[in-house]
Amino acid sequence: MATEKFLASVQYGDWKGTSAADSADRGGLRDWLEANGHKKSDEFLLGVSLFVGENHGVHRDPIYVDFLFASPGDHDSVESMIDSSQGPIEVRKVSVEMKLTEFFGLFKRFSIAYSSHGMLGEREYTYVE
Repeated sequence: MATEKFLASVQYGDWKGTSAADSADRGGLRDWLEANGHKKSDEFLLGVSLFVGENHGVHRDPIYVDFLFASPGDHDSVESMIDSSQGPIEVRKVSVEMKLTEFFGLFKRFSIAYSSHGMLGEREYTYVE
């Protein structure tokens, strides 16, 4: 059993920041995972990790996505398990390759914000246009 930290990282880390996503109303992550046989009925989708390899100016699919599942399969039980845990959280990881457009299509909205080496780090800023 491997242990990893749930944190985005790349080889050099030139750009660091945050991301946020809204679940799709229909046809989202859970539906896609169930339809493709990746999610068991008693599991809770706890985490998603996306990696895009070297592009060299032109994106080429596939992208690599890890889905992290916890049991039992409801929000409150998983949150309670995490809150009471002293060590690493035990999950089941499913790794898939998919098209970038297919991945983004599983969300209603998706936002990514990066700054050079994380210098803005959730700081407020003013701007002129």
